[in-house]
Amino acid sequence: MGARNAAKREKSPKAAAVGKKPLLKPASAKKISPSAVKSVHNSDRDQPYHHGDLHEALLKAAKRVAERDGINGLTLRAVAREAGVSHAAPSHHFGDVTGLLSELAAIGFKTFSEKLGAAACSETAPDVAAARKASAYVAFARENPCMFQLMFRGERLDQDRPALQEASDAAFRKLAELVAARRHEDVVPDRLTLEQAADIARIWSMVHGFAMLYLDGRLTPIMEGLPPGTTEEALLAAMLMDHRPA
Repeated sequence: MGARNAAKREKSPKAAAVGKKPLLKPASAKKISPSAVKSVHNSDRDQPYHHGDLHEALLKAAKRVAERDGINGLTLRAVAREAGVSHAAPSHHFGDVTGLLSELAAIGFKTFSEKLGAAACSETAPDVAAARKASAYVAFARENPCMFQLMFRGERLDQDRPALQEASDAAFRKLAELVAARRHEDVVPDRLTLEQAADIARIWSMVHGFAMLYLDGRLTPIMEGLPPGTTEEALLAAMLMDHRPA
């Protein structure tokens, strides 16, 4: 009889409640999902003011995304994730993905101009200077294939954006300088003669086409037919020599 009474006491709701008292848990507490925990842990990192120059940080992140995922994989949200900032940050700085791509292309054109300018700064022979600049043009494409293709994809860029316009104009002037040296005359980009314009278009088409063929692997059959040790630069220089102005 005493054993049965003890068993009843153990099974009573009141006894069970006393035996399983909750540990100071608020009645309104909810289960936190893993994604929410991650968001809390990253909240400091996602604040723009923790970055020094956020504009620069976003452009560097965009370059990394483009090189890793290609231009088509470059979105504002992808750049925000790469930079570790809020999704709204790229929109605040660039407006939309076209603005971001245009600013990125402007950086490419600036570096491109610097490479062309440095390629023949100590060379006085026009043909040699032209060959070195042309080689620098192709070298930039080889070393920065994603950036190079972005710079010349007009449908993805805002050509009226000041930074892009200024940088691309500077690059064009470097190309005009190459023609000026070959023609032994002044070449003013906004006051060209027909002959000067024809030379610029001819050389630009040749060098840019060469760079694109190189990036696409289309030069391989030609290079395999040349004597061993012949480089792409030597082939390009020979092409330029055959198109010297009269």
